[in-house]
Amino acid sequence: MYELDQSVTWKKLKQLAEDTRDDRIADYFAQDPERFQKMSVRLGGLFLDYSKNKLSDKVLTTLEQLAEHSPLRQRRAQMFSGDIINVTEKRPVLHIALRNRGPELVVVNGRDVMPDIHASLQKLEAFSNKVRDGEWLGYSGKPIRHIINIGIGGSDLGPNMVCRALHAYKHPNLSFHFVSNVDGQHIKKVLSGLDPETSLFIVSTKTFSTQETLLNANSAKRWFMASTGGTEADIGQHFVAVSTNKDAAMEFGIKQENIFEFWAWVGGRYSLWSSIGLPIALSIGYTLFIELLEGAYEMDRHFMEAPLRQNMPVLMALIGIWNTNFLGAETQAIIPYDQALHQLPSFLQQLDMESNGKSVDSEGKPVNYATGPIIWGQTGSNGQHAFFQLLHQGTRFVPIDFIASLPDDKETEEHQFALLTNMLAQANAFMNGDVIEGKLDYASCPGNRPSNVILLDQLNPRNLGALIALYEHKVFVQGAIWNINSFDQWGVQLGKRLATEISRNIERKSSDYDASTQGLLEIVRQRLTVNATKAEVVTQKTKTSKKQSTD
Repeated sequence: MYELDQSVTWKKLKQLAEDTRDDRIADYFAQDPERFQKMSVRLGGLFLDYSKNKLSDKVLTTLEQLAEHSPLRQRRAQMFSGDIINVTEKRPVLHIALRNRGPELVVVNGRDVMPDIHASLQKLEAFSNKVRDGEWLGYSGKPIRHIINIGIGGSDLGPNMVCRALHAYKHPNLSFHFVSNVDGQHIKKVLSGLDPETSLFIVSTKTFSTQETLLNANSAKRWFMASTGGTEADIGQHFVAVSTNKDAAMEFGIKQENIFEFWAWVGGRYSLWSSIGLPIALSIGYTLFIELLEGAYEMDRHFMEAPLRQNMPVLMALIGIWNTNFLGAETQAIIPYDQALHQLPSFLQQLDMESNGKSVDSEGKPVNYATGPIIWGQTGSNGQHAFFQLLHQGTRFVPIDFIASLPDDKETEEHQFALLTNMLAQANAFMNGDVIEGKLDYASCPGNRPSNVILLDQLNPRNLGALIALYEHKVFVQGAIWNINSFDQWGVQLGKRLATEISRNIERKSSDYDASTQGLLEIVRQRLTVNATKAEVVTQKTKTSKKQSTD
């Protein structure tokens, strides 16, 4: 039986946290001039500097022992071999198969799934090429100019983030829009600026039953029909689906040949590598989409093969465990010093918190230690003028991941240089602080705040793929060490179920809910009744007006 917090290594780390409580990161540098070289790792176009963490050699060695004594190696091998590691849903976890660019077989239930994945990619290639080349025509014979992705969660956050991050590679004649919020104002605003004859909607929903996505998809369908006066047959030229449920997509009006498949073993937050990445392929082209996969594959091989002490995802995971479980961090800030990566913190929120926001271990027992931290952040240097005050002088202990790409555009080089120097200055200031003559006052910054710095040689598809895979594997490592299932999300399912129940019960009073919920429901019912009455009055006036004009 694996009991993490009862292990000798865990207890040793608790003692080390106490022993090093007054250590300063800056002193570690003074003691070892080669600390930067020792505590940095490069893989392809990614460079990780983790030297500015409150991390001694002894702590790092003990963290490595924690990983060795955990189920990490076993679960990593199981994931890559197609075994069932999502134990509560009895599924393998094979997003790594989606970007497998090598000769490896990936066997599920005795069958290699790679031929299916290759076939899916070929379909993605053919369709994206046709749209990008202007050969896919709408019902009126015009080429597509607007792509609207309708999805939520993993069907939105991944493609949305990547398309924005790689905007520099976008097709010049295509515009991209992402609709996720069930708030009607969201889709109303997007549709108001579109030409229905040149618009293509991608309905992305794994089961084709997600309430928010279907509500938005049906609103888009009604808008299209009302705007064009088209027929059901015209829907087929303007709506495609990414789903495992072909029957439901076809019932919606989507042609069978325009349904892009993926599989139950693809988790939503890990799905951008699958057909869910259709908007990415349409935006940057299939060739660059494959480069995105190749970057992730390079990180996969590194994760599998590199020793733990030189393994980028393992190191980041162990540092996170040290900060969370032994130094008391409750949150983790993600600060990209690159405007193109402004959606990355939101993407990583789902990846990390939906995966490791668990309080029960893989055996169904409550855990006695902290698991996933709260992930948050925004771009620098905007954050410097918003919340960095709290990070520098507040009472919260917040580790930071700084992420940036090196300049590759002569036209904006001056801006990029200013951005990077701001980032380096902040990382330095968080570590060293500013205390004059050893006296703390209102102007003092105590420093000793830990951070990682991740540099991309260039923000291109390959490096972005590697960066995303880095964080995926970091989350996996932490879940394995904490002995939790990082691949289910029963908390999300609870909210969905209750929303469906309340929606069904909206017309009647029910004692099934608490007094607060009942009271709020009554306010909603009253407004719906008023709106229905107003609509009936308008309809009746319209009928009367039409009758009088006819008479």
